[in-house]
Amino acid sequence: MTSVLEAQGLGKRYGKRWALRECTIDIPAGHVVGLVGPNGAGKTTLLKLASGQLAPTTGDITVLGGRPAAGPGQLAKIGFVAQDTPVYAGLTVAEHLRLGARLNPSWDAATARDRITRLGLDPGHQAGKLSGGQRAQLALTMGLAKRPELLILDEPVASLDPLARREFLQGLMEATVEHEFSVVLSSHLVSDLERTCDYLIVLTDSRVQVAGEVDELLATHYRLTGPRRDPDRLPSGQQVVSARHTDRQSTYVIRTVDPIHDPVWTVTQLGLEDLILAYMDQRPAEPSRTALEVRR
Repeated sequence: MTSVLEAQGLGKRYGKRWALRECTIDIPAGHVVGLVGPNGAGKTTLLKLASGQLAPTTGDITVLGGRPAAGPGQLAKIGFVAQDTPVYAGLTVAEHLRLGARLNPSWDAATARDRITRLGLDPGHQAGKLSGGQRAQLALTMGLAKRPELLILDEPVASLDPLARREFLQGLMEATVEHEFSVVLSSHLVSDLERTCDYLIVLTDSRVQVAGEVDELLATHYRLTGPRRDPDRLPSGQQVVSARHTDRQSTYVIRTVDPIHDPVWTVTQLGLEDLILAYMDQRPAEPSRTALEVRR
């Protein structure tokens, strides 16, 4: 399967601080990818490396088979919408569309006009006078009309109210169905990821903790609750993601493809939020023992 993004040992350092390190992932094309992790985990750094806004300190990254920002042709393949949904406050909606047409050789003027009309945006209004939701929709329109093969969204709905967020994500999903491009979406809001994403990447401590298709991840992760037991007594096929103990009880989140036969455990499957929190709950000193990297 064609990869939309491949990284091998990718890292970015600012002075002595690593914003991202040892990142190795292989994301297949055709997915809406949810990128999640705590503040400072490296999400924005990874997205800026993928879009060519930053150069790596270590390792390699290819996007759509080429180096990010390697030339006009490569730049034309990628759309990027930042967290602050950047638009030019002094330009009107119509002037934004004209600017997009001049800067992007594959600009889809019909798509841009249709979205603006459907959203009820007045072409004569300045972007600075639009609501936050309207500015986000204008930024998304600019990204979609570029007709990219990959659209990168860095927490584009973080500052929007629930209705504006829903409308933004609905427009995004309609566009992915219509134009069949790949998406990488960074978000803190698990409810948004559940509605939109079929592939998940969790970043913590500047490292990738898990990556894979959502359905497969949910089918292979379980919570085990029972009498206190040390992790070295678990079967070798059960990989510990997180663990909590009291004097008498242990609760593990594990990843396994094997049946769980031990009757001592109460076994439950995880929802997406619990799965994400389990990986975010890991101690930074133990990533090699508790995390599993999935490569395609």
